[in-house]
Amino acid sequence: MAARQLVNDPDDFVREALEGLQRAHPGLVRYHEDPAYVVRARQPDKVALVSGGGSGHEPLHTGFVGSGMLDAAVPGAVFASPTAFQIRAAIAAADRGRGVLLIVKNYTGDVLNFRIAAELAADDGIQTRTVLVDDDLATDGQEDGAPGRRGTAAVVAVEKICGAAAENGASLDELTALGERIVSSARTLALALEACTQPGQDRPSFDLPDGEIEFGVGIHGEHGVGRRPYAPVRELVGDLTKPLVAALGLDRGDEVIAIVNGLGATHGLELSVVHRELGGFLDGLGVRIGRALVGSYVTALDMRGCSITLLRADDELLALWDAPVRTPALTW
Repeated sequence: MAARQLVNDPDDFVREALEGLQRAHPGLVRYHEDPAYVVRARQPDKVALVSGGGSGHEPLHTGFVGSGMLDAAVPGAVFASPTAFQIRAAIAAADRGRGVLLIVKNYTGDVLNFRIAAELAADDGIQTRTVLVDDDLATDGQEDGAPGRRGTAAVVAVEKICGAAAENGASLDELTALGERIVSSARTLALALEACTQPGQDRPSFDLPDGEIEFGVGIHGEHGVGRRPYAPVRELVGDLTKPLVAALGLDRGDEVIAIVNGLGATHGLELSVVHRELGGFLDGLGVRIGRALVGSYVTALDMRGCSITLLRADDELLALWDAPVRTPALTW
C-alpha cells in the first residue's frame, strides 16, 4: 500500500501543485503548463534570472520567482531534471533583451539540459551565462571523473543576492562574477533522521536503524556518506559545522550568512534549536552570524533532517541580502 500523502494521482502531482501555486499567488507568478515553467507575472527590463531542477525540493525553485529573485523557474518531475525544451522556453519567456543568467545546481541531468538549452537560446539570439552551484561539502574530494560537489542550499543565497543585484541594474557579466563569488564562499552539510518517501511509493528511499542518523545526505533521497550515532542536537550541529568552518577557512572576526534549512518534515521548533546551537558554536570561534535564514527552503519531499549553509559575508553581500524581495516563499 502506498504511503498516505495528500495526492490525487502521482502522475498529476507536480502539475496540480503548480496550478495551486499560481492560484495562491496570482499577482506574483504565472504557470505555463506545456512546456512547464513558472514565470513572473510582471517582468521588468533587466537581466533575467532562470533556475530549475527536479520537483520535490519546494519551495525551491518555483517559490522564489518574483521581485528580487528569479524571473523564471523550470520544474522537472519529482527528483528529475527538467528537459532542455522546457528550459529553452523559460529562457525565452524571461528574456528582456539584456541576457539571462542561468543558476544551475551541480547534478548531471541539470547541467546537461541547461547546457543544451543555452545552446538553443544562443540560436534564438539570446545571450546566457551560467553559474554552477556546488556547495555540498559531503561530496568534496570525489574520485577523478566524478561530477564533483552537489548543489544544495547555497543556491538560495545565489538566487537572492544575484536577484537583488539584477534589480539594481547589474549586467550579465557582473551577475555571473557575483554568483561565482557566492558559490566559492559557501559550503553546506546535511543530515537525516528519516528518509523521504516518493508519491505513490510504499517505502522510504532508505531505512535507518534505531539510534543512527544519515550524515552527508543530498536532496534527492539518496544515502549520505556515512552513518553516525544519534545524539543531542548540540553534538549534531557541531558535527555539521566544524567541517564547514574548516573548508571556508573562517577565523575570529569573520562574518557569515547562515542558512539553517529543513529537509521537508522537520518542525520549525527543531530548526530554531539547530540555529541556537549553531550560533553558540560560532560564538565560541568568534565568528559572527551577520544574517540568518531559518526554515524549510530546499527540501527532499518529506525527509526529516536539516542542512547548514555558511556563506562568508562582506558589506556588499549583506546589503544585497537585505534588499527587498517578494516571492511566494521569501518576502521582506
